Amino acid sequence: MAFALGMDSFSVGLGMGMYKLRLRQIGIIAATVGLFHIVMPLIGMSAGRFLSDQFGAYATYAGGLLLILLGAGMFISGLKGESNGFIVPVGFGLIVFALSVSLDSFSVGLTLGIYGARTFLAISLFGLMATFLTLAGLLIGRKVQGLLGVYSQVLGGSVLFAFGIKLLLPV
Repeated sequence: MAFALGMDSFSVGLGMGMYKLRLRQIGIIAATVGLFHIVMPLIGMSAGRFLSDQFGAYATYAGGLLLILLGAGMFISGLKGESNGFIVPVGFGLIVFALSVSLDSFSVGLTLGIYGARTFLAISLFGLMATFLTLAGLLIGRKVQGLLGVYSQVLGGSVLFAFGIKLLLPV
């Protein structure tokens, strides 16, 4: 389950990695996403059954909308040739980015809280896997960005946008 949740982070990291990022920024982004993948399921586990029944689906929709906004902003700024995007993964933009990719772990945390999963083990695995896969996605995206040049930001925005759409569509 930790790997599945982390694959979301990998996919989104792949798109975001095409934004011109330094290695230090990549490390900070991966650590922040990992931290959010610990905090969000912990909040979800604590919230319990009531919130799972009422708000579980809304967390996925909110994450999808945030990714669509990030992707659209990155796409538009890439077409305009701007180096600064709509939301950059620094400061508040980093919080929005990490929150958008970790909202699905909130829903999973709600479910795990109901079934009495081992909290420390589950959230530790979620955080470690999300950090590792985000880092891998960002590094691969960074490499692709170097190969694609100007079009990398457009491609990265398209990936984020498409992933946001995927979250909004019923399974």
